[in-house]
Amino acid sequence: MNLQAATVSSPASVVPAISSGTPTSLARAWLWLGVMALIGSGLLAVLLVLSRTPGIQDVFPLKDLFRAALVVHVDLSVAVWFMAFAAVIWCSVGGGGLAWLGWSGFGLAALGTVLMTVSPFFPGAEPVLNNYIPVLKQPLFFASLWIFGVGMSLAVLRALITTWPARLLGEPLRLGAFLGAVAAFLALAAFFWSWSMVPEVDGTIYYEVLFWGGGHTLQFQHALLMVVAWLWIAGHLGRPSAVSPRAASVLFLVAAVPLLAVPAIYLLLPVGSLPHVELFAKLMEWGHPYMGPLILLGALSLWGVRTVPAAPAKSAFVASFVLFALGGVLGYLIHGVNVVIPAHYHGSTVGVTLAFMGLAYALLPPLGFGRPEGRMAIWQPYVYGGGQLIHVLGLAWSGGYGVQRKVAGADQMLTTLPQKVGMGMMGLGGLIAVIGGLMFVLVCLKAMAWRRRAR
Repeated sequence: MNLQAATVSSPASVVPAISSGTPTSLARAWLWLGVMALIGSGLLAVLLVLSRTPGIQDVFPLKDLFRAALVVHVDLSVAVWFMAFAAVIWCSVGGGGLAWLGWSGFGLAALGTVLMTVSPFFPGAEPVLNNYIPVLKQPLFFASLWIFGVGMSLAVLRALITTWPARLLGEPLRLGAFLGAVAAFLALAAFFWSWSMVPEVDGTIYYEVLFWGGGHTLQFQHALLMVVAWLWIAGHLGRPSAVSPRAASVLFLVAAVPLLAVPAIYLLLPVGSLPHVELFAKLMEWGHPYMGPLILLGALSLWGVRTVPAAPAKSAFVASFVLFALGGVLGYLIHGVNVVIPAHYHGSTVGVTLAFMGLAYALLPPLGFGRPEGRMAIWQPYVYGGGQLIHVLGLAWSGGYGVQRKVAGADQMLTTLPQKVGMGMMGLGGLIAVIGGLMFVLVCLKAMAWRRRAR
């Protein structure tokens, strides 16, 4: 099979051809890393759900494991999985140059992931549940984070060079991938800037400030690449939007405009100051509406695939849009520090995860793997998305009754029936989602175990 010829013509978004050689090999490697990260994250998710489910939490002494498991679960399922799959996209749409840079970045990121996964089993792993990238105050964990960060920096640098679109307004998916790499570069620069400027102090506040600016910036990367995945899936299914490539490219550029504020905030305000913190919070509130037209384009593409026969990528597209939309709505309902915050967070991030799952299904055959087939592949996004929907609604319900975030066991103080019902929904939905995540891993492993020979 000639991978370079595997394109689908469409007015709005041509499915990019994946060049043989380095782009295909690197994309395969990053996909393996992402799947392995999800396996580790899923195993830890079982402990997280059980530690907060009424009845079970009182039988098993899981409270002490909750915080350490939460740190590694979040870092594997968000930092590693999202960044690894972003690299899959960048390698798939990019050229074959700078192979040494790509493989160096992958090797370091893989090593960092392994060290991060085993770090809780070494002495002195004190969890700090700050936002975005929670940490274990332990030398091995910090070493793993630095190694992974350097690896991703090399991958992002290569992406900036190899994904630059030859036609700025003629290749929307490649442009979207490039703008996602720009967001990743700004986020990594923000992390380093904050680390170099903020004096280290004991406590959560230091890590909160350290990852605040870069963490907010990464949300734009995830959202941009989510829409790239949506449009790619629609093209893969043969139902691309009728919007012209020029119009779609303009929408990606508009969605990326808020990124201009990131260096401005860092240049004009001291890192960690109240205005600095508040402006990044406002950037999310004021900046994400710029994504609105691009999300609408995704909705139109979703409408376009409604008549397509059942397929794994289609199922993931539907579930992704529903969860992301729900997460966006819940973001505007946050009042105080309660579990409405993780409800919003889970809805949005799961929307991105499902988009990446759907694109993974679409990319398996072009990357030389087997085709995801069978009922499990078609139903997996609905099981995972349905479980997460129950999980998110349970958190949102409980948050309305004052249940606090980042606590487990008796510390949750579930005293009323509505609180217990909501957190019971959370537990049930979480367990269903774990099953859905396991189904995704099994489908991928089955397809990836049967490498197809190019014809």
